[in-house]
Amino acid sequence: MAKTKSSNISRVIGLALVFAACAIAAAAYAYRAPINGYATVGTSYAARVACSCRFIAGRPMTDCDKDKLAGMELVTLANDPATRSVTARFPLITATTATYREGYGCVLEAWEG
Repeated sequence: MAKTKSSNISRVIGLALVFAACAIAAAAYAYRAPINGYATVGTSYAARVACSCRFIAGRPMTDCDKDKLAGMELVTLANDPATRSVTARFPLITATTATYREGYGCVLEAWEG
């Protein structure tokens, strides 16, 4: 009976390792796949539009959140009144910030990559 219990534990550990390896491979693929580009474009758009909404039009962030396009439900917005900026985030993938500059409007921060 001890041998059966030991083999079951080994089997569970083996399956857990295979699952972990598959999850890491899927995450690496997703990072390099088109979703990364789509997420960057989506957060850039959302940050720029929300920054204009908040700091040029003077609307509240709850109202600016309504300006996101269909399909952008996972993009979250956060504003920083001290720096007059809005950051849009796509979970676990990317974040982009747009900052209001006098005379220029809302400008995206430089991308890293």
